Amino acid sequence: MVAGRDTVAATLTWFFWLVSTHPFVETTILEEIREKFAANHDKNSRASSNADILPSGHRLKKNQRILLYFYSMGRMEEIWGEDCLEFKPERWISYDGDQRRLVYVPPYKFTSYNAGPQTCVGKGMSFIEMKLVAANMLWNYQVQVVKGHPVSPSLSILLYMKHGLEVMVSRRYG
Repeated sequence: MVAGRDTVAATLTWFFWLVSTHPFVETTILEEIREKFAANHDKNSRASSNADILPSGHRLKKNQRILLYFYSMGRMEEIWGEDCLEFKPERWISYDGDQRRLVYVPPYKFTSYNAGPQTCVGKGMSFIEMKLVAANMLWNYQVQVVKGHPVSPSLSILLYMKHGLEVMVSRRYG
């Protein structure tokens, strides 16, 4: 749990900013939480170990540092398509009749948890942790970004918000 604290904190910060600025998404998430759970409710870089050539043709020397800029990569048309800048959570969900499933994205395309033999061992736990926190927060509270609060990423390995996230939190029910 401790190893994923930075990733989870940064991810949840951006999650709550996106949800608070897209009320229709918040409504959709709350509907799913209600549908699924209402009945139950009363800073590291990598280095190459050997010289190599990447699929892109870039050459790496032994022990050359490799930095991946997830913020930029998450906004590249070449990777995600023309609508890469649009906030569309539904792009990650497929429908098979009444069944909803997550769309599979290869780990080499979405690399924040690495891939192959270097996949983060805490990936599954961090997803569970983020889902639990997000679902509980959204179910119990409405989170609204303070008007005029500047939102931009910090320049770091982890994608923190440069100025944090200033919000107003109000109790949703009772």
